[in-house]
Amino acid sequence: MDELFAQTNLLKEPLASRMRPQTLDEYIGQDHIVGRGRLLRRAIAADQLTSVIFYGPPGSGKTTLARVIANHTKSNFITLNAVLTGVADIRNSIKQAEDYYNLYSRRTILFVDEVHRWNKAQQDALLPWVENGTIILIGATTENPFFEVNKALVSRSRVFQLKPLTKDDLKKAADQALKNNDRGYGHWNVEFEEGALEHLIDTANGDARSLLNALELAVETTPEKWNPHGNPPEPAYGSTIFISKEAAEESIQKKVVLYDRDGDYHYDIISAFIKSLRGRDPDGAMYWLARMVRAGEDPHFIFRRMLISACEDTGLADPMAIAIVTACEEAFDRVGLPEGRYHLAHAALYLATCPKSNSSMAFFDALSSVESEDAEVPNHLKDSSRDAEGFGHGSGYLYPHAYRDHWVAQQYLPDALMGRVFYTPSTQGYENEIRNDVLSRRELQIAAILEKHDFLQDSEETAVTGSKNNFEKIPGEAEHSATAKSCAKSEFGENPISQWWINEHFKSGSSKNPENLTFTPVNKYKETALDKADKSWQARIDSNRAEILLQIRDIMTQIAVLSRHDRSLIWNADDGLLLWEIARKTPEGATCGVCRNENGKQILEQYSRTLGNLDKPILEYPKEDESLVDMLELFAYKGIIFDHVFFRNPFANLKGIKEFAELLKTAATKPKDIRPLADGFNIVIAQKIPCHGQRISQLIASQVLGNKLFEPYNSMLSKMEQAEKEFFGDRTNPLFNWDCDTIVQVFKDAGFNVAFQVETMIEKRRLTKREIANWFNLESSAYADAIAKAIGDASVAKLSSLLENASETTIFNWETEIAFLTVSM
Repeated sequence: MDELFAQTNLLKEPLASRMRPQTLDEYIGQDHIVGRGRLLRRAIAADQLTSVIFYGPPGSGKTTLARVIANHTKSNFITLNAVLTGVADIRNSIKQAEDYYNLYSRRTILFVDEVHRWNKAQQDALLPWVENGTIILIGATTENPFFEVNKALVSRSRVFQLKPLTKDDLKKAADQALKNNDRGYGHWNVEFEEGALEHLIDTANGDARSLLNALELAVETTPEKWNPHGNPPEPAYGSTIFISKEAAEESIQKKVVLYDRDGDYHYDIISAFIKSLRGRDPDGAMYWLARMVRAGEDPHFIFRRMLISACEDTGLADPMAIAIVTACEEAFDRVGLPEGRYHLAHAALYLATCPKSNSSMAFFDALSSVESEDAEVPNHLKDSSRDAEGFGHGSGYLYPHAYRDHWVAQQYLPDALMGRVFYTPSTQGYENEIRNDVLSRRELQIAAILEKHDFLQDSEETAVTGSKNNFEKIPGEAEHSATAKSCAKSEFGENPISQWWINEHFKSGSSKNPENLTFTPVNKYKETALDKADKSWQARIDSNRAEILLQIRDIMTQIAVLSRHDRSLIWNADDGLLLWEIARKTPEGATCGVCRNENGKQILEQYSRTLGNLDKPILEYPKEDESLVDMLELFAYKGIIFDHVFFRNPFANLKGIKEFAELLKTAATKPKDIRPLADGFNIVIAQKIPCHGQRISQLIASQVLGNKLFEPYNSMLSKMEQAEKEFFGDRTNPLFNWDCDTIVQVFKDAGFNVAFQVETMIEKRRLTKREIANWFNLESSAYADAIAKAIGDASVAKLSSLLENASETTIFNWETEIAFLTVSM
């Protein structure tokens, strides 16, 4: 009977409430946090949730995700709304949590909606109980938690950023509602005029609640009478309900631009506007200005920022800039809105097209010395001053003043509007003077953006020459400073930007980095455990070898472009080189490893024993005859698919390369529901190239003989060098009949996209007499036999003796060529 009334009550709820997902499998969108294998999904499934904060716009699924957690957990679940509750409600919840633990030895999960609405006293009242584990907090907020929520609460919580739902996600939500018999409109045949459903989805702007509310209004107001619970129901089951485009338009109003003058959007959009002015992009400036005016931003605030920019970014390059902006502000005060928008646009266009100089920054250089003595908006344009560490906002922004002519081509408009033109300069007056510059910069800008988008796919030339480096090392902060100093020359000589502005603005890399959508506070115990495991393998090798391995590790993780929530698999993970570093870089994702055997798995498990269950790498080892595809499917069966798979030296011959490519193709082309690789996956490979390895003749000539002793051996070493060239270039030898270009071509033939770079690593190496004897053994060494045919047995013995004598006192520079490849589809 209770179930009957519950069902009746459910049908009376709004469609958006009825259609809330009950399980993770029903949950739509946010794959970066609840996708297969992600940390949060594993935590929910294992009922091992720690305190979390969900941050995102309305309708993105924060409350729904909390309800899904409530359905999965065995813990006591309490819900509070921060707008309606006070300290007394918090104390009652705490008491209930304590009683529940004392009676049942189970935790209590407290879900607080709009947690940013609590004042400091309310948040502080909860803090001790979150800290001692009595309460597991789930906070939901539309405001940046790093700015609005108690720092002590944030530091004890994982932060997950939810993004607006995509059009595909909203289409799935609509389809579910239209097909579900129990909670939706599955009993009727709902049809749409062409473009009607698309209008609802477009206008919802990523908000599932808004879409479902509009869909409910459209469906239930179209029939003459709507009584689905009648006997018989009206309209009758199976009848057609036709939604016209006009009805769809009436059912959903254009959403007001989400813009809070004290929130993220306020700071992000003004940041994008100022950066567009500084970058001399009038199109971007017009777009962000329109966004602010449309949302009701105070025009005086915009003028204030432009007055600052007139001196900060334009400065003495155009002394009239400050006068123009001031005059526009005074004119605006006289005219007011709406005509005052002309004065806003006039000032913004002037600043976006006039020459630039930041010579006034000399003051801040002096100030720094004094102090030391005493659309969504594209990620690289977001304000980085408050949460760069948490979400990586502002990462990848290129500071124009560090480049020639104080300008650099980069994207200022949102991705969806890339290439859109808002401003075309006329041929009159001042605009005629700057017309060619504006148009030329626009052309360069579009070309640079398109080139960047095509960069990783464009490797036809490199496949032939191998000379192009597709993965230039992203410079660190120190390299940024060096770049800025070397480039900071202007027509007036040394640019007075100096250290203060470099420190303030050069906080990110030169490439467009993905936005961090999750954040985990630093866990000292976890970091200590990872560091201990990381150092254990370093202790087994000499210092230079460690440097080489670290360089290989850094290049592989760099070209993979890891995000904190990514899922990665390391093949042959026994040495831990990549395992611990990737686990550290992807704390909200999943790190898995395939060991060579059970012993390797047990050693790594021993290293990770001090980590929490959700933080430990997930390890397996192949049984007999288990292939790459078998191991990938094993992890997929456990609920983990991969964004990245890492391999070091997987190839020994051309046959192995082809077999690997076919196995990878098999895994990558499986149906999506059983595919072990995620959309947009990449395979990262570091492979030694044997045919381009160290030549002994070159080593003897440069590191044993030197210039003074070289002449007597000149003829002998020349013949040896030619013999080595023929030996290592033998296309019939399976060890040497392949190189980086071969690997690239095999994967391309299999239908993959490949980008690569080739690096020569120099290892400090001490040669043993046993190694040298094996190389020059005429009875067992094919290499020695090939050399002897060119220079004779006696000369081989002479060179072997020379090298053995030198090895007693010499540490050699041993060159190894390593190809780094990323393979994707």
